[in-house]
Amino acid sequence: MAFTRANGIVLHYQVQGRADGPTLVFLNSLGSDMRIWQEVVPAFADRFRIVLYDKRGHGLSDAPPAPYTIDDHADDLLALLDHLGVRSASLIGLSVGGMIAQRLAVRTPERVEALVLCDTAAKIGTPEMWSERIGAVERAGIGSIADRILDRWFTPAFRETRDEDFTGWKNMLVRTPAHGYAGTCASIRDADLTADAGRITAPTLCVVGDQDGSTPPDLVRTTADLIPGARFEIIRDAGHIPCIEQPAALIDLVERHLREAGRG
Repeated sequence: MAFTRANGIVLHYQVQGRADGPTLVFLNSLGSDMRIWQEVVPAFADRFRIVLYDKRGHGLSDAPPAPYTIDDHADDLLALLDHLGVRSASLIGLSVGGMIAQRLAVRTPERVEALVLCDTAAKIGTPEMWSERIGAVERAGIGSIADRILDRWFTPAFRETRDEDFTGWKNMLVRTPAHGYAGTCASIRDADLTADAGRITAPTLCVVGDQDGSTPPDLVRTTADLIPGARFEIIRDAGHIPCIEQPAALIDLVERHLREAGRG
């Protein structure tokens, strides 16, 4: 565990793996922290310098007053990379983490070597949907909508057969600071990256769980079609967070992509 003040807030981060290797950064989804990658990171630790962090409003990082923007999140990550002396990296972003990764790839293309956009899109949901969710969280907390969120996160098979794991991940979600969660909801609500997707030059892989209820396969495929040369893959038997449900399948896809991008 380590902490630094970046872009005016304290961020919680970890650096693992090979100190002299190329850098691989993992960006988390809404309502989660760096622990969602725990089954994926070891597969890359022998070759990569791995950076994990809790975005603003989540985990052990600061949760400044809402709302936030995608550029706030992007500025946080750029400041963290500067602190670590990372000039360029490959990014693996899940959900809102994938939106942050897209934004960096457009704003600072020289710093993004390769992209894996996992269960994400250039635009997610509608402003009305996100405003309704923000209102629910502000009125009654994340717990009031947790079951609906988790239905999208995980497949029925996971929920029925891995009760202890399901309960633990639910604990992570509901313990996210409510204003941090709502602030990041606002960043998704107000972000439409569609017009810029065609400007992404980094080699890009878009992946999605076949049972993702938050960013369904057709939505992710639409984003892949906007990005020049992007490849699209579906992970079977997974919902919105394949790094928890199907880590081996995700690892295989990421390894292949990084190898083909010259970063393996």
